[in-house]
Amino acid sequence: MKVNIAVLNYNGRALLEECLPSIIKASKISNNDVTVTVIDNCSTDDSVNFLKEKFKDVVIYEAPE
Repeated sequence: MKVNIAVLNYNGRALLEECLPSIIKASKISNNDVTVTVIDNCSTDDSVNFLKEKFKDVVIYEAPE
């Protein structure tokens, strides 16, 4: 089964840093084909750059508005 874990974000860099590692770890030990996607809602902090640098396995969708 394919599973996509969608994490919504708006200026949540600190929360991403705290919570994403456990989500990614769980996705890797799952018996399913799991993708982790962060949907960023036009953050003005460095959330997106942080994700691109630290979590290369995460799919990032940047909302246009």
